[in-house]
Amino acid sequence: MLDQGTIAVIKSTIPLLESAGPALTQHFYQRMFSHNPELKDVFNLAHQRSGGQPLALFNAVAAYAKNIDNLGALAGAVERIAHKHTGFLIQPEQYHIVGSHLLATLKELGGSAVTDEVLDAWGKAYGVLAGIFIGRESEIYQERAAQAGGWQGARPFIIKEKRKESELITSFVLAPADGKPVLAFKPGQYLSIQLNHPTLEYQEIRQYSLSDAPNGRDYRISVKREPQGQVSNLLHDQLQAGDEVALMPPTGDFFLQADASSPVVLLSAGVGLTPMLSMLNQRLAEPQAADIRWLHACEQGAVHAFKEEIQAKSRQHAHLQSRVWYRTPAEQDVEGEDYDFSGTMALEQVTDLIPAHAHYYFCGPLPFMKAIKAQLLALGVPAERMHYEVFGPHQDL
Repeated sequence: MLDQGTIAVIKSTIPLLESAGPALTQHFYQRMFSHNPELKDVFNLAHQRSGGQPLALFNAVAAYAKNIDNLGALAGAVERIAHKHTGFLIQPEQYHIVGSHLLATLKELGGSAVTDEVLDAWGKAYGVLAGIFIGRESEIYQERAAQAGGWQGARPFIIKEKRKESELITSFVLAPADGKPVLAFKPGQYLSIQLNHPTLEYQEIRQYSLSDAPNGRDYRISVKREPQGQVSNLLHDQLQAGDEVALMPPTGDFFLQADASSPVVLLSAGVGLTPMLSMLNQRLAEPQAADIRWLHACEQGAVHAFKEEIQAKSRQHAHLQSRVWYRTPAEQDVEGEDYDFSGTMALEQVTDLIPAHAHYYFCGPLPFMKAIKAQLLALGVPAERMHYEVFGPHQDL
């Protein structure tokens, strides 16, 4: 634990951090990649270029400083980040590298305000935080390896099936190259795919939600093509059935927690439906499960993935009800057949499907999730019954 003197020094640096803003973490990443270019094989460089990762790290550093005397307030964020880190195979020695560059960045940008006392305090504080992450990540690695079908590190998988779900989304069924069972997962979790390909300058690791219920044999992910996405375009255009990729074990702190007797409402926009599909298929496989509501929004029919599958399941299962919004329906899209409402998702149109005692799971673009959370609160849904997943660098709603 940190002594009160160290805590006081850390808190005294909060104005300095806030005045530097995300420029602090941008400098940190530039410095680290310059001195340790091997880490470009670990980090998602697309998030560096967009500014998302430096902003997320800055928010994390600022939150740590503000809660330095109450680390319990950061427990949720620590758990979420630790799961992410295991998907990138982060190792204890990499924390030393990160820590050295973080302290050097403080000195280089803070000038005379960053005294030896400040550096010593931040060194101690970083050491405590690194120890927390290293311990939790070690537990996750060991848990995944010890379970039936589990493993640690990267495991070879074969693309067993590749199927186009819409103009933007393609599914990949991935089976282990050794033919042995695979680790079970909780619906809503994700797995990490590691790619080395002649078209890629660096090794790339991406995390994709699992889009089907666990079966012990293989995994399914459903990937959206991003206009500038190196990995998504590689998966869509070049990798085919029979090709080999490497996977890290499924992980993640966002998953279906409601028991079968509790109704659930699954809300998504665009490719945010992928973890919802895993949850839906798991619930439909459970006998005497409570009511399920499937609420989905997308641009129009051409990009509406899994439409026929959901429609078929709605006909087969009386306790499943589905509603769909198309923001800008195309001429060939038929209201009442392809979709139910035009425009963005408005829950006031389906208040009969919004029971306050249900659990709500939602995923999609950040503006969508912020709007859904606000609408649910306005309809009287308690915040503790809301569960959500943010793709990419984490932000709070």
